[in-house]
Amino acid sequence: MEQLMKYFPGLTTKQQERFAVLPSLYSEWNEKINVISRKDIENLYERHVIHSLGIAKVMPFLAGARVLDVGTGGGFPGVPLAIMFPETNFMLVDSIGKKIKVVNAVVEALGLTNVVAQQMRAEQVKGTFDFVVGRAVTDMRDFAPWVQGKIHHNNKHCLQNGIICLKGGDLEEELRPFGDKATLYNLSDYFAEEFYETKKVVHIHFQK
Repeated sequence: MEQLMKYFPGLTTKQQERFAVLPSLYSEWNEKINVISRKDIENLYERHVIHSLGIAKVMPFLAGARVLDVGTGGGFPGVPLAIMFPETNFMLVDSIGKKIKVVNAVVEALGLTNVVAQQMRAEQVKGTFDFVVGRAVTDMRDFAPWVQGKIHHNNKHCLQNGIICLKGGDLEEELRPFGDKATLYNLSDYFAEEFYETKKVVHIHFQK
């Protein structure tokens, strides 16, 4: 929590309480259903919570916005973002049912009312969203066509509606087809730890 408060000093008491119980919640569920590696459980704030909140450094979601988290796994980045932005509506989807079971249990334990989690593939999701988020999802050249038609055209944020994903490594080849519609943000600009040195937030929009 000390690390989290260093980077997000403005957290409310309720937000602090919710973030504080995440390690015990995930440790308990991980013993029943393995969704996070043991090493990562020991470094939950650095490798999952703060990493997920890298998106919050780039994009402060507005009240009433709709955000889709594709391939949420155990609830990342969706759950930390939902705690950070309690007035933003989040839909978390994953094709693996046991992972969604964990997400729903965590959401219920936290008392989050701005999250819906369902077992489904990205292509099956109905409706439109301001942003689609994800973490280490598949190659953007494959991912973008799945969600492009689910992006709402009415922009109200500081960035144009589109995809905001956490990625790592050399992304030049992967992002080349998107040209100037893709923007990279280095997490090392926001977080000092070595873990974030190669980590990035990628924003892609589809508007002309």
